[in-house]
Amino acid sequence: MQAHIGRRLQQHFAELGPQERRVADFILSHLEDLAVYSAADLSRFSGVSKATVTRLFKRLGYRDFKAVKAHARQLRHYGVPLASSTGTLENGVERFRRHAEHEQENLRQCLEGLTPALFDAVVGALDEAPEVAVVGYRNSYPVALHFRQQLIQARANVRLLPAPNQSLAEELVELEMQTLIVLLGFRRRPRVFDRLIDALAQREQRVLLIGDPTTAKYDARVTWRLECALETISAFDSYAGAMSLVSLLANAMLHRRLARGQARIGDVTELYQELEELSP
Repeated sequence: MQAHIGRRLQQHFAELGPQERRVADFILSHLEDLAVYSAADLSRFSGVSKATVTRLFKRLGYRDFKAVKAHARQLRHYGVPLASSTGTLENGVERFRRHAEHEQENLRQCLEGLTPALFDAVVGALDEAPEVAVVGYRNSYPVALHFRQQLIQARANVRLLPAPNQSLAEELVELEMQTLIVLLGFRRRPRVFDRLIDALAQREQRVLLIGDPTTAKYDARVTWRLECALETISAFDSYAGAMSLVSLLANAMLHRRLARGQARIGDVTELYQELEELSP
């Protein structure tokens, strides 16, 4: 991926003329909206000529403005936070409304990607596998941790891999073929993720991959893939849809093994009380 346009502007800012600096200032204040602007928009909002806008982007190493827009879209596609110094909305109530609409749209897309057959197959695997290993790096780790915590309420043998500050090799080498691997793979994944996918495919391990749309390239190498959109109205990704999806899966698994699951929850609750681990 090319160097972030914001960094390029900052590196070359001292070399820019007064008119080019006006464009640069505007872009740095509206990075999150760059992908939807046209060259004419930048010219008008900055109060400079289109020729100045074109000259600035060529100075930064872009062929034309189409290349700039493609770069901006690529940054968001890979999860780079594009924050502006000025908010896109000044009205707080309107911001809340748009945020809620975006979250609902992300969840709608996620659920529409599920078919009853796919959902039942995944829930069945979560229930029947003798062991479940949940793996998540970076931003995927909190979702992986939460999913493991929900699953382990209703079934035994749910591990979170790797252990903190440890490698995966020692863990993977002893996995049984019947073990279900749940990979949480949201964008800005570490380089090891691709190698992990390949290694699990070579071992013919069953893999459930939960990630954003950029995980589509792994379809042929995993058993099941569930997709969650992360887009928001501002810089940072939202994992509300992902958290909702793992909650849905865990609840469905519990109801599939209701008697055993309820018995385990009862045993766990008794131990909570015996150890006085939780506040009343």
